[in-house]
Amino acid sequence: MSEGGNRSGAAQADEGDLHRVMGPKLLLLFIVGDILGTGVYALTGQVAAEVGGVVWLPFLVAFAVALVTAFSYLELVTKYPKAAGAALYTHKAFGIHFVTFLIAFAVMASGITSASTASRAFASNMSAAFDLGLGGWGVTLAALGFMALVAIVNVRGVGESVKANVVLTLVELTGLLIIIAIGLWAIMGGQGDVSRTWTFEPAGDKGVVWSVVTATTLAFFAMVGFEDSVNMAEETRDPVRIFPKVLLGGLLITGAIYILVSVSAITLVPAAELGEGDTPLLKVVQAGAPGFPIGVFGVITMFAVANSALINMLMASRLVYGMSRERVLPHVLGRVHPGRRTPVVAILFTTLLAVGLITFVGEVPALGGTTALLLLAVFTVVNVAVLVLRRDPVGHKHFRTPTVLPVLGAASCAFLVGPWTGRDPVQYLIAAILLGIGVLLWLATVAIMRARGEAPDGSMRNLKVDGPVN
Repeated sequence: MSEGGNRSGAAQADEGDLHRVMGPKLLLLFIVGDILGTGVYALTGQVAAEVGGVVWLPFLVAFAVALVTAFSYLELVTKYPKAAGAALYTHKAFGIHFVTFLIAFAVMASGITSASTASRAFASNMSAAFDLGLGGWGVTLAALGFMALVAIVNVRGVGESVKANVVLTLVELTGLLIIIAIGLWAIMGGQGDVSRTWTFEPAGDKGVVWSVVTATTLAFFAMVGFEDSVNMAEETRDPVRIFPKVLLGGLLITGAIYILVSVSAITLVPAAELGEGDTPLLKVVQAGAPGFPIGVFGVITMFAVANSALINMLMASRLVYGMSRERVLPHVLGRVHPGRRTPVVAILFTTLLAVGLITFVGEVPALGGTTALLLLAVFTVVNVAVLVLRRDPVGHKHFRTPTVLPVLGAASCAFLVGPWTGRDPVQYLIAAILLGIGVLLWLATVAIMRARGEAPDGSMRNLKVDGPVN
């Protein structure tokens, strides 16, 4: 599974300036923490609404698609351990400035839609956990207030550390393990209806196959985040050796958790009831363990999705800032706060986009589905880039995925992007508007620079790209 010379990943430590502090355990926690979060907490009910009792099946299909794409990321991160993110891989493969920009902006936009999803989920869970009785506009206002708080924290500056990630991961994991434990306890006690887990209840007249496909486009939102780990390559000890087994292990762990959560949920709560509202797992706790303090679980859920929103808005604002510094977005977006040294204009820009999404779109499935749509398009390009970059040998050992996997990855991701999946058309509209804003800003930047007798850099060589987390 490797090629090239006989240099080890450890021998490359002197090539970077970052400290290699992450061993297999910390890297595993980072990956698991990145994947867990808003997706399963907020969208399990919507997945159930599409397929009925077999709610676990779309999560299994989404896991398979993510796993295949993860093999492509493994080849790229071990081949280019200092390159981070889909935009840089795209630029290495195709060298087309505009395509690289589109990929980078798509990743940024997916972060904003993911954060907006988390904000709505935060408000809905807060209302349910503390019996606030917030209606539609009440939830929207609460989500906007939460997003404003995220922006304030963002402006003040947040130094994320591995230790903080460990704590957040354990909190998110605890909430899901509580659901699994409640489900197992109920099943052993004869409570609930296990037979629901094998019952198809296709939505409308789609039929079984297309209902599963539509549900998979939603469930895939729960699997994103694994691609973030490539940005830790320079801080990981011997990444060539440990990255493959740790990334694949992290995906297997989260996939198993999601399936067990799905089985527990549908055993205790019928699909129709589970699909109502944005707080499906709170309903599972109430049904399976009515004596459990619902407020405690609500706080765990709020904490998990709040972490997703903050990390994604941090990523999105820094990516806009980076693209401005690379001279592919207007210079004003690169301005920093004189005291805090944070990208205040980029934070304002990304926050306004999130506010628009929360206000005018609102629904969690539409926002989460748009995140998955954008990332599936990016993953399609990454899978193709792996094959193109086979023509670019490097002088060290690296992971090499079997050729059939990136082919399958590109085909499956491209398939799930298409309108034939039954995806809500509003998701394409949201994605088009966000990317359209990016293209207009890019064109304005090019026009301004040409008027000054300059030219855009176009290399984006210093741009580090993170993906959204759940």
